[in-house]
Amino acid sequence: MSIFIHPTAIVEKEAQLANDVCVDAYAYVGKMVSLGKGTHVCHHATVDGRTQMGENNKIYPYAYIGGPTQDLKYTGGFPGLKIGNNNTFREYFTVHTATKEESETVLGNDNIFLAYAHVAHDCIVGNNVIMGSQAALGGHVVLHDFTNIGWSAGIHQFCRIGKYSMIGASSKNTQDVPPYMLADGNPSRVRYPNVVNLQRNNFSDQQISQVKKIFKIFYLSGLNKTQAIEKIKSEVTMSDLLDEFFSFIDSTSRGFA
Repeated sequence: MSIFIHPTAIVEKEAQLANDVCVDAYAYVGKMVSLGKGTHVCHHATVDGRTQMGENNKIYPYAYIGGPTQDLKYTGGFPGLKIGNNNTFREYFTVHTATKEESETVLGNDNIFLAYAHVAHDCIVGNNVIMGSQAALGGHVVLHDFTNIGWSAGIHQFCRIGKYSMIGASSKNTQDVPPYMLADGNPSRVRYPNVVNLQRNNFSDQQISQVKKIFKIFYLSGLNKTQAIEKIKSEVTMSDLLDEFFSFIDSTSRGFA
């Protein structure tokens, strides 16, 4: 199919639009933007900055994709934003480019960002992530695959949220949350294994039992980190699931919720 650009839209002549891109009324597409096949920019939405966007993304009205970093360390140039395929950006969502020219903010594939959510500079968001309305990521946050960020939750700069985990609504998160866990509160604490998310993603009963045991040892046993890890290794059968957990906790710089 051909490209559709509404007569009232502004698409800078240097912008690169693939086949089947649709730009609706009063939308804006900047000169350094690249839009993949099937992407739909709804009315009054903006895509700007050095933004590379993949296929079949939908940007709803008043969303602002590719705004400049708010980091006060920005010294000029054109830092980037790289977005994958099949993402949904609802009304008034915002995402900023990185801070240093050679760097990029990165969003993966199949993510859903609800109204008024915000992703700051230099964040890395994986695949199949859901961000609730008004949730916000500070700079350099990493969201791993299949995470769920609840309504109005705030994630502090440089924090990491592990695979298949969930952050509860309105919670304040200043430390890393390991894979498979549910964190909530102000400040946020890990409360339970994120069983619902695991079930929805076809984890077996055996795998879910492993996660429950990891949670009990790591959070409820009263052991310190080193002791808990040793106990987990001795009592939980090694698996890809356990490897993911250990890899995450071994690489933390902020400690754990």
